[in-house]
Amino acid sequence: MGAPEKDPREEVLQAWYMDDSDEDQRLPHHKEPKEFVSLDQLTELGVLSWRLDADNYETDEEFKKIRESRGYSYMDFCEVSPEKLPNYEEKIKSFFEEHLHTDEEIRYAVAGSGYFDVRDRNDKWIRVWVKKGGMIILPAGIYHRFTLDSDNYIKAMRLFIGDPIWTPFNRPHDDLPARKEYLKTFVEKEVGDRAVDAAA
Repeated sequence: MGAPEKDPREEVLQAWYMDDSDEDQRLPHHKEPKEFVSLDQLTELGVLSWRLDADNYETDEEFKKIRESRGYSYMDFCEVSPEKLPNYEEKIKSFFEEHLHTDEEIRYAVAGSGYFDVRDRNDKWIRVWVKKGGMIILPAGIYHRFTLDSDNYIKAMRLFIGDPIWTPFNRPHDDLPARKEYLKTFVEKEVGDRAVDAAA
């Protein structure tokens, strides 16, 4: 038996639990010792990921299939760097405010890299490092935030079903249907299963 095959996504996506330090948000913020999170664990939180061919996204069949199967009709690009983004300082602060959306957030890094932080079921921050070729889908209703890493540059494709709505709802917005739906699908399911066991 050979070693288990490495998940090719791990070359462009990595996740770990964050420390609590207030140092620069663009540092990795690893815990000591480091505590990595598998991409399968992210899937359990509704966070989906792919490794794609960022140099050929126009002709990439796999990317085309994802777009078609998930109905992503809208596409644009967002470049985040001090040079490219107007009102950079203000924008990067607002991206890093904890928020949710009422639709999926789909980001595909075609160049550069950045951190998408998401909350786990116990409200702890998981930092997801998305590098060139990594595509990530955050489910509607998950609390999250974004920051550049210390390279200060990402060019991300944004995808959307129909006309894009980018409205962030800063925490707390637990009354929104999207939040309730997220909790029901990805959080309470776990807790519910355990509750049944306890009663049996």
